[in-house]
Amino acid sequence: MSRKYFGTDGVRGLVGQSPITPKFAMKLGWAAGKALANQGNSRVLIGKDTRISGYMLESAMEAGFVAAGIDVAFLGPMPTPAVAYLTRTFRGEAGVVISASHNPYHDNGIKFFSADGTKLSDEVELEIESWLDKEMDCVPSEQLGRATRVSDAAGRYIEYCKATFSREYSLQGLRIVLDCAHGATYHVAPPVFTELGAEVITIGNEPNGTNINAQCGATHLDALQKKVVEVRADFGIAFDGDGDRVMMVDGDGTKLDGDIILFILAKHWQKKGIQFGGVAGTLMANMGLELALKERGIEFARSKVGDRYVVELLKQKGWTLGGENSGHILSLDHSSTGDGIVAALQVLQVLAETGQTLEQARSGMTMLPQVLINVRFSGNTTPLEAESVKQAVSHVEQELAGRGRVLLRKSGTEPLIRVMVEGEDEALVRALAQTIADEVARVDSAA
Repeated sequence: MSRKYFGTDGVRGLVGQSPITPKFAMKLGWAAGKALANQGNSRVLIGKDTRISGYMLESAMEAGFVAAGIDVAFLGPMPTPAVAYLTRTFRGEAGVVISASHNPYHDNGIKFFSADGTKLSDEVELEIESWLDKEMDCVPSEQLGRATRVSDAAGRYIEYCKATFSREYSLQGLRIVLDCAHGATYHVAPPVFTELGAEVITIGNEPNGTNINAQCGATHLDALQKKVVEVRADFGIAFDGDGDRVMMVDGDGTKLDGDIILFILAKHWQKKGIQFGGVAGTLMANMGLELALKERGIEFARSKVGDRYVVELLKQKGWTLGGENSGHILSLDHSSTGDGIVAALQVLQVLAETGQTLEQARSGMTMLPQVLINVRFSGNTTPLEAESVKQAVSHVEQELAGRGRVLLRKSGTEPLIRVMVEGEDEALVRALAQTIADEVARVDSAA
């Protein structure tokens, strides 16, 4: 059975258009309450990022949950991983995050965490969807849920993040630039790094409801790269709007993506004798990561794109380290979901233990040229099934002659076809990727 509303990361879309409307949010809260309810009264925690539409959707979901007899605890603006953590610590039946992650402010989304702080399984999401097809009702007045606010949510999460960094070390002597993407980390990330001893310079920390991810954060590193060089910082750290992704920039402004972060951690943990099994990446992971890990005898496996699938693969193999090149880093010894702040602290732990700079810590891995082109399409066509697109892919694969990869996939969060080509020659890779992207666009426009 295919899912009608849930994508790879919850329900997402343009605010005001189905399904991101107040009416649907209320029905979704009710449906989730019906699907997740235990015996007696249950409690759900709701957090959000800094989008102006978060208030509207939060109120609508509250009405739905309460009508289903579920108590609601509001966390306010909080990173996605904070909601996962607090759902566990407060023994919530589920956690809800109202966020569209790295998307612009006019998009929003709703995603859920289970009681143990992990993404809901496909089976539970399908059950919620089955309730969405039923007529909404309301429990008797004496069984209605109640709504409260958690006043110390930010403080609890800050202390949790700091506790993942060894007390044997501090960040004293480091100058760090943080880019909070005008998003959910704006009031929690700076205290974490400051209280651990670093000199912190913060950008992207003045959210106004409409500037989230706007030319800043993990998806737009130009501002961070410029600031790091300008203030002569040791390095920079960028989060996305909901704080589950992290990208880093070294002292000369060079970008370090999720693949490089995974390599830094795996290489160091292996040297220390820490048991982590292997490393789980996705179909988008750079071949350079796979080759560098293989050279060190570290097993590597790929999952479908999406951090939920990386978690599934990790659990299947009994491993603890995985992630995506987009900056979702999973360290299951520390967090049940991708956590940008915690992942950054794990890299800083490596630097503290080795005395290395970020430039030195990343040595030993060579990234192969990888070109990703996002082709926006109408959403009503199926360009991936077009014979001409398949022929274009086949032609490119012949050109690469086994010395590279081609991957086409439909985004689970936006009306985009993602065209990725990877190989040894960057100019050739770029030209081949554009050939496929042009054909995808042609097929869509001709439909």
